[in-house]
Amino acid sequence: MLLRGAKLYLSDLVTPAQQSPSVFWSRQGKTRVFLIDDFLAQIPPIPPESLSVICCWGLLDLLPHEVLPQVVERFHSYLQPGGVLFSILREPHVATGAGTRWWFESLTVLGSSDTSRKPFPYPALSNRKMERLFPGGNIKTFLTRSGRREVLGVK
Repeated sequence: MLLRGAKLYLSDLVTPAQQSPSVFWSRQGKTRVFLIDDFLAQIPPIPPESLSVICCWGLLDLLPHEVLPQVVERFHSYLQPGGVLFSILREPHVATGAGTRWWFESLTVLGSSDTSRKPFPYPALSNRKMERLFPGGNIKTFLTRSGRREVLGVK
């Protein structure tokens, strides 16, 4: 518990999404299936509509597109009315950077580092796809000079 009456939940979903081979993949016949329920079970218990902000940096670029609706829907369920989902997505022309690490250098500066030049496993999400993923579609996208898009979804 923080002194200002806030509670912070921390869950690293990026590291397991980058594991190779991932424990979250299964074979059903000849088809590979991402075990989204097992993946989301890593999130600590969070009461519905209890969060004002969720920071999701790079995760959506690392997951198969077919599981993104469940991920974004889960995050949306945690947000209180007026709460925001802040995520960073890559631009379609950026092919590498899947190993990027993010952190707060201060309350107003976000730091990042990627020395691996690791390729992204899936195509970049379009702005339109992100609008469709976020319930209500209340999305604002901001382009950065670093080839990233900052996406803000407001519940």
